[in-house]
Amino acid sequence: MEMSDRHREYWQRNLRITGILMAIWFVVTFVVGYFARDLSFNFFGWPFSFWMGAQGALVVYVAIIWFYARYMNKLDQEYGVAEED
Repeated sequence: MEMSDRHREYWQRNLRITGILMAIWFVVTFVVGYFARDLSFNFFGWPFSFWMGAQGALVVYVAIIWFYARYMNKLDQEYGVAEED
C-alpha cells in the first residue's frame, strides 16, 4: 500500500513533534538530574535541584502531555483524520 504525499507529510510532522518532546523529556529527566548538584540556587525558597526532582519534572511531564494532545488534535483536524465526537 503506497502512502500519499499528504499522509507522509502528516507522519513527518507527527514524528518531528514527538522527537522534540522526547528531547525535552530526556533533558528534564536525565540532564537536569545529572547536573543537580551544580544547580545550587534557590527557586521558590527551595534548592532548585530538590524542586526540579520533586515537582518541576512532574509539571514538565504534564505540560508535554497537554501540548502533544492539543497539537495532535489540531493536526488531525488539519489533515481530516480527526475522530468524530
